[in-house]
Amino acid sequence: MIAGGGASRYGGAAKGLLQVGGRRILDRVVESLQVATGRPPILVANAPDAPSWRRDLRVVADVLPGNGSLGGILTAVETAGSVLCVAWDMPFVPAGLLAGLAGLLAGADAALPESGSRRGLEPLCAAYGPACGPAIRAAIGRGDARAVGFHGDVRLARLPQAGVLQYGDPAVLFFNVNTPDDLARAELLCRNHDSYR
Repeated sequence: MIAGGGASRYGGAAKGLLQVGGRRILDRVVESLQVATGRPPILVANAPDAPSWRRDLRVVADVLPGNGSLGGILTAVETAGSVLCVAWDMPFVPAGLLAGLAGLLAGADAALPESGSRRGLEPLCAAYGPACGPAIRAAIGRGDARAVGFHGDVRLARLPQAGVLQYGDPAVLFFNVNTPDDLARAELLCRNHDSYR
């Protein structure tokens, strides 16, 4: 799980500690990852108080600070090998989707779900294998810190949007809380969809 960014659109607040449907987003993401993998996730975070957020999680700081989401993915891969990465501000990612992505790593180095986002893929709800580490370091070395900047150097598997739809609406599954308005929308989504509670 990746807890990164300055949360500038949220006044510097630790977004994953916000509550949706009476539960912290952090706890929602941890539960989905634990169900999908059978073990507690690691938390990639640089905040000094991160170890206090959940005492049962191992906290790891970025191995190459200052590289945004890509640095978080690199840290997760170099810490744990094959990993599921989920941003800690995404309250509605289901365990079934994560397990499906993990299964795709059998024939690929990275597995990402397709979505309607500007990138067409969701790099912060994805599975990554060990080969991504050197590819990410190479991308950073050439000045490309985009979360998708290394994809041309690894075997990439896509979960087609039709496959994503079996878990729910991608606009909800990949919804992230960046602003107070997003939090209000997340609460509304949670109230209107029992499966997201």
